[in-house]
Amino acid sequence: MAQFSDLKASDAQADSAPALAGTLLDQAAWRAYKARFVTEQGRVVDTGNAQISHSEGQGYGLVLAVAAGDRDAFDRIWGWTRANLMVRGDELLAWRWEPDKRPAIADMNNATDGDLLVAWALTEADSTWKNTSYRIAARRIAVEVGRKLILPQTQHGSLLLPALAGFAAEERQDGPVVNLSYWVFPALDRLPTIAPEFDWAALSRSGYELLRKARFGAQGLPVEWTALGASDPHPATGFAPSFAYNAIRIPLYLAWSGIGRESDLAPFVALWAKHPARGLPLIDTAGGRQIGWLEEKGYAAIADLAACAASGTKLPASFKAANIAENYYPATLHLLAQIAAQMRYPSCLRG
Repeated sequence: MAQFSDLKASDAQADSAPALAGTLLDQAAWRAYKARFVTEQGRVVDTGNAQISHSEGQGYGLVLAVAAGDRDAFDRIWGWTRANLMVRGDELLAWRWEPDKRPAIADMNNATDGDLLVAWALTEADSTWKNTSYRIAARRIAVEVGRKLILPQTQHGSLLLPALAGFAAEERQDGPVVNLSYWVFPALDRLPTIAPEFDWAALSRSGYELLRKARFGAQGLPVEWTALGASDPHPATGFAPSFAYNAIRIPLYLAWSGIGRESDLAPFVALWAKHPARGLPLIDTAGGRQIGWLEEKGYAAIADLAACAASGTKLPASFKAANIAENYYPATLHLLAQIAAQMRYPSCLRG
């Protein structure tokens, strides 16, 4: 039986969303994660990507710290983020920090998913530890996203620009261009508590509708970058039409939100059911062929979560034991999937 509720029920109060705090139960895994990926200064290190740090990783680290109930780690990660990424002259974060470059930030553009993750984590931290400074910072970031990165009225509804520069209709012939994995649905559920003047529910609704329309190829999969300049979504010019590294987060956020239809997850479940041992395949949607594999075991947690959310499939023992010896991205996704399951699908964890 499907675990999702219907989208129209999502227009409930943001306060009804499950609380994040206390949902990362494996404290040993969290300690190992901190030791491997979080420096003493609070920098979250992407071990699979030249040891860089980015706003997405800092946001994930903050989310995990709240979920683990670890305020010390949260403050270290937030302190490094504030000092090193909030350097643009506004309330958005520079997206990439490279340890071996001077300056460490060469590109001052933001990445909107990182901004959303940080704002969400700060919102949850305020709710958990009752610190007004967290709430003030969360609101400043959320308001900046609302003012600069949400397009409230387009032919496709309310849209979220992936960054301040490079993706708007004025900058691309096929624009605006969006990345559907940047719709962090569980964050959008909570941001009305700190920035109620923006219609986050409308943004969620448009994201869900786009996910239902922007399915390509015989397997009906979304691509990394979607152009919305025409009446129908299509793969953006200049980007490979692939379901790959970014897009695998779409079912994570969809399942984590707990809202939708079983059919929304069906293409992912069908794709991943065929490849449980090798890993998650990367797909060229134009030709339907596999163009690579995500072989580290942490990625499989997304497939397990999708099957749980779609049909109540019990989560395997491998899901409950995160392998922190893997690289940053699969290890992080595994812990996030565990949190999503704890928040939304505890029945899948039993047995």
